[in-house]
Amino acid sequence: MLAITEFLQANMTMIYVLVLAVFLGFELIGKVPTVLHTPLMSGANAISGVVIIGAIILVRSSSSDDYLALSLGCIGTALGMINVVGGHAVTNRMLEMFKKKK
Repeated sequence: MLAITEFLQANMTMIYVLVLAVFLGFELIGKVPTVLHTPLMSGANAISGVVIIGAIILVRSSSSDDYLALSLGCIGTALGMINVVGGHAVTNRMLEMFKKKK
């Protein structure tokens, strides 16, 4: 328990920034009109690609006994891939709407 409180005290500024970023993200996404969701999702796919690369680098550079880094890297890779694949499917569906029907 002492280690957790020391960690929280040492990283309080980063925790504040994370919490404020989460609230700001929810506010911004809530105000976006539905017409813009698909183009924003395409941009999020690019960001998720960067997250996947970072997670792979994290897994490759961590030692074999650092279970926290390995698990966070695997979770980051899995969640990033889910976002990329889902965004790809939605973007393809949107582009199909603009093609001429036979």
